[in-house]
Amino acid sequence: MTAARMELDHIAVAGESLAAATTYVEEALGVTMAQGGQHDVFHTHNRLLGLESGLYLEAIAVNPEAPTPDRPRWFDLDRFSGTPRLTNWICRTDNIEGLLREVDVDAGAAVALRRGDLRWRMAVPQSGRLPFDNLFPALIQWDTARHPAGMLETSKIRLRRLTIQHPQADVLAALLEPHFDDDQVAFEMGAPALSAAFTTPQGERLL
Repeated sequence: MTAARMELDHIAVAGESLAAATTYVEEALGVTMAQGGQHDVFHTHNRLLGLESGLYLEAIAVNPEAPTPDRPRWFDLDRFSGTPRLTNWICRTDNIEGLLREVDVDAGAAVALRRGDLRWRMAVPQSGRLPFDNLFPALIQWDTARHPAGMLETSKIRLRRLTIQHPQADVLAALLEPHFDDDQVAFEMGAPALSAAFTTPQGERLL
């Protein structure tokens, strides 16, 4: 049986506020982020940046004007503190239920979500925290033909390398290997951390 596949969809920068996360991205990359929207269920909000190659970057934070959700927020945002930083990478699949059965970790259950005309399912653990210290990819399946990247003006910024660093990076890479293959993504041994290098009109920039 062929393993369910996934591919890099987008990356997320979290902040204690959306303004802080947005400012961090804009100053680091020399861009202006586009308006995003609000998320029901988890009561967060975001801003977006279109990248080359059909990817996008999301700045996300708890929405202080929304009610407290009845479950932990995705991306472990309930426990986020400190300066804005790159916190999550998100991979899309066309078979999220099959992929969740096949990966040998608790990557969560698929939660149906919507924002405007967009419909999708995201795998979110009950704790809100993904395996491998939140460095396992969040899994998403888009249930509409439209994709956020196609709705954004594409910047002249390209992701060059996404690095997932973890003491068990070799184990994480082995778990993902049957489902994921992307030369842009590297796994390195070390303290838990996520970083990304970009090529921009101003040269290489890092998050």
